[in-house]
Amino acid sequence: MLALAALGHEIAGATSAERVVERMTDALRRLIAPDRLVVVLLEPEGRARVAAAHNASDARPDDPLIGLALEAGPLLISDDVARVLAVRGITNGPETPASWIGAPLVAGQLLGAVSLSSTVPGRFNDDALALVRAVVAPAAVALQSARVLTALSHGKREWEQTVDAISQGICVVDGAGVIRRANRTFCAMVNVPLTAVAGRPWMALVPPAWTDAIAAALDAPPGAEPRDVPAGDRLFRVSSLPLEGAGTAHAVLIFEDHTTTRRLQEQLIQSEKMSAIGQLIAGVAHDLNNPLASVVGFADYLVENSGIAPPEMIEPLRAIQQEAERAANIVKNLLGFARKQERRRQLASVRDLVSSTLLLLRNQLVSGKIETELDLDPSVPDVCVDPNQIRQVFVNLINNAAQAIEVTGMGSRILIRARPWLDGVAVTIEDDGPGIPPHLIERIFEPFFTTKNAGEGTGLGLSISHGIVKEHGGRLTYVPTARRGAVFQVELPAGTPAVKVPSRPTPVPRGLRVLVIDDEPHIQHYMTATLESWGHVVVVASNGAEGLAHAARQPFDLIVSDLRMPELGGREMFERLRRDLPAVAQRIVFSTGDTVRGDTLAFLESLGRPYLRKPFTLGELRAVLSDSVQARR
Repeated sequence: MLALAALGHEIAGATSAERVVERMTDALRRLIAPDRLVVVLLEPEGRARVAAAHNASDARPDDPLIGLALEAGPLLISDDVARVLAVRGITNGPETPASWIGAPLVAGQLLGAVSLSSTVPGRFNDDALALVRAVVAPAAVALQSARVLTALSHGKREWEQTVDAISQGICVVDGAGVIRRANRTFCAMVNVPLTAVAGRPWMALVPPAWTDAIAAALDAPPGAEPRDVPAGDRLFRVSSLPLEGAGTAHAVLIFEDHTTTRRLQEQLIQSEKMSAIGQLIAGVAHDLNNPLASVVGFADYLVENSGIAPPEMIEPLRAIQQEAERAANIVKNLLGFARKQERRRQLASVRDLVSSTLLLLRNQLVSGKIETELDLDPSVPDVCVDPNQIRQVFVNLINNAAQAIEVTGMGSRILIRARPWLDGVAVTIEDDGPGIPPHLIERIFEPFFTTKNAGEGTGLGLSISHGIVKEHGGRLTYVPTARRGAVFQVELPAGTPAVKVPSRPTPVPRGLRVLVIDDEPHIQHYMTATLESWGHVVVVASNGAEGLAHAARQPFDLIVSDLRMPELGGREMFERLRRDLPAVAQRIVFSTGDTVRGDTLAFLESLGRPYLRKPFTLGELRAVLSDSVQARR
């Protein structure tokens, strides 16, 4: 009995199914000494397998004797086994034993069975059956315990693998602030090995900058807003989930990486700012165009009629004329840069594109004491591009070079070259600034990648520029250089040159009746003075309603009307004329400083008639008069 008790303790101490079966088999061989021994286990999913076999290399899970043990055991057949099996309808073949014992392994559920055979009749008796039952009973209990432990171990491993696969950092803490467990993501955040986390206070592991946010998260009620925790150039957000009835565990801290989300939010804000700036530019440019129209117009008028002014005033007047035109070009470039919705390609001069870009950036370059040098080959062909988009590319490249020079204090010069390239043109922008570290060159065109400080760049300038140039059939590349600085090259295919038809100047007939409709008194004044000096009769109206009344009462050879006016705008006035007096409507020429909006531009171009962009020169006014009269004829 003591030996059986010891054996029971030995079997019960086994922690794996394999070890339990091994000890049970050894015990049965010592106590019973069977000629053949087979142990079959039923797996949790229902599959049967041979777990152990002694002198039974041909043992099978579907052995009829195992089936009898599972169904009717514990069972002893001391002799004439073949007859008993035949009575039960079981055929066991030529290997039928002379004496046999079978017993199931049961511990709350059927776990398997053992089959012991002997070639000697009467070899097994009731005492042997009792010994088998005494060995099998604790073995079944131990086997069930081993399976529970295995299931718990597998469950723990699956939990760990699942939690480790989660991208959020997870940390379970108790009421004293001690970490009970954590996943690998959290350990990577705090740069501590997984095995060194459990049992340590969370305050000892996290960066000091996180302490207040984590403490506030632990004290916050369920559902409270997560707290921000910065980590270098990354941003995490921490929230706390209270645990109730979880033993020593008090709460789960969840850390989520919000770096990309924050960057997207910042980019969206930046995009909204740029959109607002574009609208502001458009509004300011429109408001500037009206006074500029007066300055340009009067300057042209006084220079053209030089006999009106004293000789010593001619040179100052020419200076006013040139500076007014320069200011008008700046406004025109601002409007062109803000006019992003047009997306219209046209034949453009590379020299003009570069020059207008530098005009936009002139103040920034001068304030940064950065010298720009142009080396533009006169033989480069024109390109068929969206001027605003290509201008945006040049702005990005030149601006990047200027900012790198200003921030580091290294360098002071930007060189812009244009050369023929295959069937097009290559424009290189080269600076003598700090350059780009070699290990970052492969990433410079990636979206959101930037070497600038947080809040100073979105990392989209080069990426967007690369896409614009590619869309135009060209390439934007970084050119390695042995010198200090950075070199970028924009390659664009040449456009098909337009066929130039020699223009034949058409003299403007004198004595036209012209109606000028504009709400700006100074524009009314210089238009009246100019047109009357050319021999025309001028009638002035301050808004669309007044102009409509004049147009309906008396005939005019030409009507020059602003688009945006109080009471009745030029477009609304035109629609009424086209409905009631279509012949008069065909004599309208619009003048406007608002061509940044796509609907305005589409309306003007839909008429198929010339129009004036404020501020316009007297030469442009003279050409419109000539074209309008010629078209009517």
